[in-house]
Amino acid sequence: MKIPFILLALTLPLVADPLSYPESKRTDFTDTLHGVEVPDPYRWLEDLESPEVEDWVERQAAFAQEYLAKLPGREKLEARLTELWDYEKHGLPYAKGGRLFYTRNSGLQNQSVLYWREDKEDAEEQVLLDPNTFSEDGTVALTGYSLSDDGKHIAYGISKSGSDWQEWKVRAIVSGKDTSDHLKNIKFSSAEWAPDSQGFLYSRYNPSEEGDLKEANVHQKVYYHRLGTPQSEDVLVYERPDEPQWILDGSYTEDGRFLIITVFTGAGGKNGLFYQDRQQKDAPFVELLQPDKARYSLIDNDGPLFYFFTDDEAPNGRLIAIDTRRPEREHWSELISEREEATLKGVSAVGDTFIARYFKDVLPQIRILNRLGTVLREVPLSELGSVSGFGGRRTDTSTFYSLSGYTNPGRIFRYDLASGESTLFWEPTLLFNPDDFITRQEFYESKDGTRVPLFLVHHKDTKLDGKAPTFLYGYGGFNISLTPRFQISNLVWMDQGGVYALANLRGGGEYGEAWHEAGMKEKKQNVFDDFIAAAEWLIANNITQAPHLAIGGGSNGGLLTAACMNQRPDLFGACWTAVGVQDMLRFHQFTIGWAWQDEYGDVDNKADFQNLYRYSPYHNVKKGTAYPPTLVTTADHDDRVYPAHSFKYGAALQHAQGGDAPILLRIDTKAGHGAGKPTAKVIEEVADRWAFLGKAIGLTFE
Repeated sequence: MKIPFILLALTLPLVADPLSYPESKRTDFTDTLHGVEVPDPYRWLEDLESPEVEDWVERQAAFAQEYLAKLPGREKLEARLTELWDYEKHGLPYAKGGRLFYTRNSGLQNQSVLYWREDKEDAEEQVLLDPNTFSEDGTVALTGYSLSDDGKHIAYGISKSGSDWQEWKVRAIVSGKDTSDHLKNIKFSSAEWAPDSQGFLYSRYNPSEEGDLKEANVHQKVYYHRLGTPQSEDVLVYERPDEPQWILDGSYTEDGRFLIITVFTGAGGKNGLFYQDRQQKDAPFVELLQPDKARYSLIDNDGPLFYFFTDDEAPNGRLIAIDTRRPEREHWSELISEREEATLKGVSAVGDTFIARYFKDVLPQIRILNRLGTVLREVPLSELGSVSGFGGRRTDTSTFYSLSGYTNPGRIFRYDLASGESTLFWEPTLLFNPDDFITRQEFYESKDGTRVPLFLVHHKDTKLDGKAPTFLYGYGGFNISLTPRFQISNLVWMDQGGVYALANLRGGGEYGEAWHEAGMKEKKQNVFDDFIAAAEWLIANNITQAPHLAIGGGSNGGLLTAACMNQRPDLFGACWTAVGVQDMLRFHQFTIGWAWQDEYGDVDNKADFQNLYRYSPYHNVKKGTAYPPTLVTTADHDDRVYPAHSFKYGAALQHAQGGDAPILLRIDTKAGHGAGKPTAKVIEEVADRWAFLGKAIGLTFE
């Protein structure tokens, strides 16, 4: 049943009087960068272990929680979220050794459970890993797993309190019991089993770095761990002391012949690839592709012939073959050519086919091709949405995929490679009617005339009369594409009468590498212009008005929303900025932040500094400006985007606020950047967010 909503009068203030915030000490600390004096009055908030900072965090968190708890309708909102969240969720199956492995959540479990069963009709499923037993409060999560080729063991990673730091263990599949293997100091790594299933490759950092929220992550190394041996005996496979910032990932080709080292120089996505021929004794690593030109994803090989999905000389993507016996560029061959009208997002080799995944105006297309690159057929897709899956191995005869959308949690299909038929494998039982909601795609012009896609989703009874409470979301960075994705949180917002809007900004990967590069470094302002233009389009097209428009985003999207609010505080009725990169002059100083210089620029470069200083959210807060209601959220264990980013920005906003609207810092405990967060915590956070934004822009939950 749809809950009615009430539009508040535009003149009704969010609070009657200015709030008395917890005191945030300001100092005279100043940096001099390229001859420019840069004040940093909240530098002291970077020392998270300081008793003074701990006290400040406690006071800010308590202040925000007290305010949020009193918001009208918040308890009913949390109850509604809990009600709609309680449906079964099923992960994509992974086939290995005649068995299927998949995650499933009964509804409100804090963490999804990993199951396995024989791949046959009516086979009984078995629990393999239940992360809900790892901790009482659900804050220890399963971060990844890898199955040995002989089907006997699973290596699995766990993370505590949302940290990127992981521990890896091994479990016997049939008995369900852990072995003695226990690995630590692991970050940004998977486990890759050796062809003989006696051990696996993984990447780790030096022991002294584990658990540090602030220290830069450098000198990653690839090791081989043999089952039943202590980590101290692990064999060093590859390191580059001369390249401390290289991120290294070890793997094997499916035929077991080659050991692969994939090298990343940063988070921009460009990578290199080195290989070792295991058929040759003491063979050296051959540096086939250097990590400074393009993206190269090794899809498969036929002996010495390697197949790569790449954007090298093809911003929209292509599939090439490189013969390692004649690796020069003039000998490369092309199997799937770049398409102007669609972006190739990935290729998988399953059975005797290549499965190519495309975007055409952000909507998916799936093509099945033979090993020579000839198109055999397209997979028909029945709705406006997103597709995931289509993975597997050369020996598979079928693969799995899911089809989902903004109002569809997703159905899972098994696709037969020979017949081209899709068979329904699983679908959820829903507590709402997807037909009650409307999804449509629009296009608008940005400041420089660039055509940008925009998705609009709302309940069919919501009137788009210029007063609809609207939430605009964006990201715009790191080549990440935002596609139609189901979230209970957004459904509840729309169920109340709110409009959900998502803009596919430059900086993302929706239109290939050219679209990404148009929002990088000195062109980052394009991303902000795109987002501001989306807000102006919503107003010009009578969807909403500025007092009824809220914006939100997380991580790089938190930078986006903060920068846009700084630049146009008059355009938005409220702002939510989550785990954002807010200090653009010091982001490279913390954890993995140095890797983002490929995306944002290098502060040590004068031109990059000038660009970063121009939009850095923390440095562009202006005293006396009437900022809209703003909710700044972070977590105490975020070792991806260091929490001090949000601390400093929030403190600066509270000090500068020239109006009556609240500036709150919601600081979660035993949580990180977002991954692995237990269901209970997610529901609490969403209830706080919607209650805050709803109150600000006129959507109530009474």
